Amino acid sequence: MAAQEIESGTSWGKELWDQFDNLATHTQKGIDFFERFGNFIRDRSAIEVEYALKLRRLVKNYQPKKSKEDEENEFSSLIAFKNVLKEVADLAGQREVVAENLQNQVLQNIMLLSKILREERKKALNQGAGLTQSLHTQIGTLDRAKRSYEKAFREAEKAIESYHKADADFHLSRADVEKQRVNMNIRNSQSEDAKSEYANQLQITNKQQQQHYQIALPEVFNKLQELDEKRTRGMKEFIKRAADVEYEVSPIIARCLEGMVKAADSINEKDDSMIVIEKYQSGFQPPGDIPFEDLSKSDPDASNNSQTHNSSTGLNHMTGKGTTKDKLKKRVGIFGIFTGNKKILEACINVKNNLSTDGLKEDFSDLPPTQRRKKLTAKVQELQQKVAQEQAASDGLMKMKGVYEANSMLGDPRTVEEQLNESVNRLDRLRHELGRYQKLLEQANNQTFIQHSPQSNRVTQNGQRSSRHSNGSSNHENSHEDNGEDHPDDAGSLSSSASPESGLGTSHTSLPGSGQGSTNEQPMNEEYYEAETPLGTCRALYPFDATSEGSIPMSEGEELQVIEVDQGDGWTRVRRFSSKGWEEGFVPTSYIECTLYA
Repeated sequence: MAAQEIESGTSWGKELWDQFDNLATHTQKGIDFFERFGNFIRDRSAIEVEYALKLRRLVKNYQPKKSKEDEENEFSSLIAFKNVLKEVADLAGQREVVAENLQNQVLQNIMLLSKILREERKKALNQGAGLTQSLHTQIGTLDRAKRSYEKAFREAEKAIESYHKADADFHLSRADVEKQRVNMNIRNSQSEDAKSEYANQLQITNKQQQQHYQIALPEVFNKLQELDEKRTRGMKEFIKRAADVEYEVSPIIARCLEGMVKAADSINEKDDSMIVIEKYQSGFQPPGDIPFEDLSKSDPDASNNSQTHNSSTGLNHMTGKGTTKDKLKKRVGIFGIFTGNKKILEACINVKNNLSTDGLKEDFSDLPPTQRRKKLTAKVQELQQKVAQEQAASDGLMKMKGVYEANSMLGDPRTVEEQLNESVNRLDRLRHELGRYQKLLEQANNQTFIQHSPQSNRVTQNGQRSSRHSNGSSNHENSHEDNGEDHPDDAGSLSSSASPESGLGTSHTSLPGSGQGSTNEQPMNEEYYEAETPLGTCRALYPFDATSEGSIPMSEGEELQVIEVDQGDGWTRVRRFSSKGWEEGFVPTSYIECTLYA
């Protein structure tokens, strides 16, 4: 292989035979540059880690706070934003994958190859230095042999010249001439020996020099060329590998971006508007026309009635706009002291005792009709789930007791008897509470409620206007049946507003004629709920997997019967026919498109 490279003229050993120092410098710079590329990969990996960390911190900082109410009625824009945050978190995860792969698959290999290249370079340079030193030593030996030969040759010439002078001088004896001849022969012999040594060293030096520049040193240079090409090839491979690390996560990143676009497309401003309606709809109708006040009629009570009406109207106005629920309750207590009505005080005490932990009454009678039905439905579903869980626990204890009674070796049945009794008691309490709320829900669904706000509950009696809540005496004259509900809106309350803001207006759970209004009240509209007769049809806009008790799955485009409209909780009760027969259950209202019968 090396011979072929030399013949082709592409090897350093042939073309750069005299550039040992430059090649040593070049390879050193190449390895330094390669390690600098490794440092670049390391710093880029650190930036990816920092970027991922900042993305995760960003998601955490902007994560919407969870609340039970928001979970029930989440706007599509909020859901979309949560999905966007989720996709951004996934993007952060992909940046972490990029950083990890750059560390493990690129940077570590760069450092390993750099170490190998440095070792190979050091070995090749040491070998080349040894060869060069050996050649320089041989050249030094040749120089010494040459100098010896030159010295011997000059001495031999001088001896020959001395001999010729002595032989031509007739004044010298034969002995002196013989002495010069012997010295000449000795010098000639030494000159010939030095010449032979010089010729021999010259031959050795030429051979070694030829071997050095044509074979030994080219091999060293070819090794340097090989390791430099290996470094260059490694640079190429690692740049590609770094790009491949990005390519590997790009499909996932693309899916994250697609998820963001999908989240944006899921935003529906109309659905969000409907959620606002479902969230805040009171169920009351706007107030009717205010009757005309004929001041020309002389009536001794007109001024009093007018003042009473003005104060009541002003209070209603204040309640509807600027008075909170807590402030209004305080007003009721203060004015109740001045009226001296014991029933008002008792009603206030009952309201306080019947408040739940969230500030609402246990029967939610202080809420508007629609919101009350929504809360009662959620409460019934919650109690049904608790009853089912407690029933399962009781059944398990009963089975365990039976097993213990059948085989006393397994355990003592008396050990589970106490737990079973407690479970049965809890189950009875839950069922009792469930029946109570089911009764309240049934009353809320079937009751008739006033279709206009209590601000219009001023009626005309004998040509004079009067307010139902003007004095706190008329409504207490009538008794009403106690249906397990609290009626905090008995007469004597200063607020006649039943808006969601006041919370102390006319109770929508009151039955007609129960003291909640005059006998001359305007006609009331009635709402009836029929469980069996379909109210219309609906089409599934999206597929839905039933994951909670009481719900049923549906596929996109499926037609179903509507048997109960949304009561403000975001669920619609539907019915469909399947292989198992008729199935009923709840589906999300936002997942369907309803067409109700006229």
